[in-house]
This record gives sequence, structure tokens and C-alpha cells, in this order.
Amino acid sequence: MFIPTPRVQVPSTAANGEIFQVKALISHRMETGLRRDDQGDVIPRNIINRFSCRYNDVIVFGVDLHEAVAANPYLEFYLRATESGRLEFVWEEDGGHIYALTHQLTVG
Repeated sequence: MFIPTPRVQVPSTAANGEIFQVKALISHRMETGLRRDDQGDVIPRNIINRFSCRYNDVIVFGVDLHEAVAANPYLEFYLRATESGRLEFVWEEDGGHIYALTHQLTVG
């Protein structure tokens, strides 16, 4: 069984007011439900359908994903450092599985 692996790249420190880049990637097959296996049976749909980023429990970035997104979805976005705290990254999969990572950001 394949287990999706989430990863993020974000700085550990930032200056107050600095805009910093966030890169988020999850290793995931993103089955659309349109393919068939070797026996001709439909492979059930199983995609990451939602990604969100929280900065100190406030959603600062979110996106809904659909079947047209390639395997191993990669997202890149920017945030402004306003205070030290926790960044939480959450990927939601069909069927209710959730994959999450947290990162501590120090603003100086």
C-alpha cells in the first residue's frame, strides 16, 4: 500500500513584515477514477481534494484540487511574517484521510 508523503520548504526565521516563500509537495498518485487495472476493473477515485495552510490557527492559504491535477501535487505561495508561531499544512484526501505537517516560524 502506498502511503502519501507530505513535505514543505519554509524558512525557520523571518524578519517582521518579510514576505517569504512556501513550497508544499505531497507524494500522491492522484487516481482520477477514469483508469482501469489489469483485470479491467475501474481504479476508484482517490485524490487530494483540499490543501490549506494555517498561520497561528488562521487560514492564510487554501485551494480545492480536482481530477485534472497531476500526481504529486506541488504548490508554491508567499506569506508575510507578522508574528512568531506555528504554520500548519493540511492535505485532505477523498475518503477523509488527512495528512498534516507543522512548522515553527520565528519572527525577529
